[in-house]
Amino acid sequence: MKTLAPAILPTYARTDVTFVSGDGCWLVDDRGRRYLDFGAGIAVVSLGHCHPAPVAAAQAQLERLWHTSNLYWTPPMAELAERLSERFGGARVFFCNSGAEAIEAALKYARKATGKSGVVALEGSFHGRTAGALSVTGQPAKRAAFEPLLDGVAFARPNDVESLRAGANADTGLILLEPILGEGGVVRLDPAFVSAAEELAGELGALLCFDEIQTGVGRTGTFFAYEQLGVEPDLVTLAKGLANGLPIGALLVGDSAPEGFEPGDHGSTFGGNPVVCAAACAVCDAVDEELLADVRARSEQLRAGLPKTRGAGLLLGLELYRLAAEVVDECRDRGLIVLSAGETVLRLAPPLTVTEAEVDLALSILQEVLG
Repeated sequence: MKTLAPAILPTYARTDVTFVSGDGCWLVDDRGRRYLDFGAGIAVVSLGHCHPAPVAAAQAQLERLWHTSNLYWTPPMAELAERLSERFGGARVFFCNSGAEAIEAALKYARKATGKSGVVALEGSFHGRTAGALSVTGQPAKRAAFEPLLDGVAFARPNDVESLRAGANADTGLILLEPILGEGGVVRLDPAFVSAAEELAGELGALLCFDEIQTGVGRTGTFFAYEQLGVEPDLVTLAKGLANGLPIGALLVGDSAPEGFEPGDHGSTFGGNPVVCAAACAVCDAVDEELLADVRARSEQLRAGLPKTRGAGLLLGLELYRLAAEVVDECRDRGLIVLSAGETVLRLAPPLTVTEAEVDLALSILQEVLG
């Protein structure tokens, strides 16, 4: 495999493709070949590549102000916080630069607010690769080389209430759930399980946090995936699709959650960057009811073509009888970018703006590859 940039640390097993441009649901490599993108940068480019709204918002802000420290306010940061608070139904927001950072903030907030350090997360979950986020990631192979990590973390089986209760104790201060386990096989949590988690958090005086880094900002057909589960969390983490590819993360703390942070407890030099927040405001405005209805319609179209898919909205998984990596490679050879979610699960996460014709094209390629 060609190494384009040998000065880069080998933290990713990169494919020998170099992308140079993108437009909507399409990518172009350095040889001029076009690819239909059903990965969206791993559920990040939610409005498609170079969508005019975040491009215009970021460009306009870039010409005014790039950065100021968090000792001061900027309008884009305040405006984005207001948009997210309104979507949540009342919340305060901490901005950072990635999903892992948002999880780190949630871990610290819960510990400070409850005075308890224990965490219950799920087997198969993925929350990031920083030390704290890795500690609560339910994939032993990812943790093993870096242990010992944080103490007091227990892992329950998804949708198993008995396992959830067995993992909790009097020191549990946080119950951390992905509404759909993305990296863990596109496993959707049952409403009854989530309701039990909410009840358990109340009994223990713990906080309930939904990691919506992959599922949030319209990906599942509602702005937050938890809206489909009938519960209201104390905390929500966002990142990926929030700024359509510019680096951002956010921790939302519901107005009813106990007090936690005070000045000096946490921070982020680049968190709330005005250029990124301006782009994210444009994304939030674009994810309206019309777009969400389109997401649900395209989801139904994909499910009709691939009846055994699971997930919600435009975060779908398909269990295979062969290695998913082989299917990913064969699709890419035919001009379609798709993802895996474990060894045998194919993951589809196209931009939310994908068209009916583009879904038809993707289905034709998938059906050819899958037989």
